[in-house]
Amino acid sequence: MSEQQADAPRPGVISTIRYGKAGVSTYRTYARPLAGIAPVPESQFVGRENVLLAAEIEVQVLDDNFRPAYTEGDNSNVVATDTMKNFIHRVSLDYDGATLEGWLLYLGRRFFETWDQLGALRLSGRELPFVAAQVPSGDGFGGSGDSFADSRVLFAEGRADHAVAMLDVVRDGSGAQPVALTSGRDGFHLIKVTGSAFKSFVRDAYTTLPEVTDRPLFIYLDLAWTYADLHDALADDHARYVPAEQVRDVVQTVFHEFVSMSIQHLLHEMGQRLLARFPQIAELTFEGQNRLWDTAVISETDPKVKVYTDPRPPFGSIHLTLTRGE
Repeated sequence: MSEQQADAPRPGVISTIRYGKAGVSTYRTYARPLAGIAPVPESQFVGRENVLLAAEIEVQVLDDNFRPAYTEGDNSNVVATDTMKNFIHRVSLDYDGATLEGWLLYLGRRFFETWDQLGALRLSGRELPFVAAQVPSGDGFGGSGDSFADSRVLFAEGRADHAVAMLDVVRDGSGAQPVALTSGRDGFHLIKVTGSAFKSFVRDAYTTLPEVTDRPLFIYLDLAWTYADLHDALADDHARYVPAEQVRDVVQTVFHEFVSMSIQHLLHEMGQRLLARFPQIAELTFEGQNRLWDTAVISETDPKVKVYTDPRPPFGSIHLTLTRGE
């Protein structure tokens, strides 16, 4: 910096600082099985073997004492983000839990144990889903007399909805105190071919959309929830843990059963069912998009037989947050 630049006014004042490592893909084999899950009527999910527990992890340092790295170029306290990536991989080998949320808390504790200058962290995880392949369970080769079961060694990479979590932790003596947690299920792509409507909306000179009493409905959906007591998500017994798989199944069941008058109507019904099933949830947030296909061709002999094509943007967007009443 030149002498003239050093003497120039410095009007900018740091408000927030944050740095870290994102997109740390981590594939942990033979984690502890998830057990002790309370059943719900809409789902067969009561646990998983965790032969493969995989996530894309992000860590962010939230401490204000890293200002000198920004203002003076002083890196004496800075843990390199490449070091963070290596550390996540190394200590994930020691994780003895069964959930994404527990994994994030474990990483936070280990970060605090290793670097004294860290006092506040935000850890996020996005599940990388792998689905067990269906293979013959008998000695045959998949004939009509054979039954099938989940392989314990072969998995197919999933491309659809997946669990997510974001956890804030602060240093508490020699440990990590969780102070905020959001769990979720992102990436729903759900099409219902009949049993949805959209009518009686405002019509004026700008309206070209026809009213329909029955239509296919294709939605993109992300869903997040917070616990009334975040320790319910982190307890070792999992008695009040809300599995993202059960949330998925409740969402799909409501979509299957409910005749909605709009996406807003549908999301509200999903939220009511979820709050009824999981009393430990304090708040639900839905972010949805209407991705309804465009109609390309309709059969002349049977109007329910149609060919569709992907819609052109823009897309309708819908937000809903539900909290518990008094």
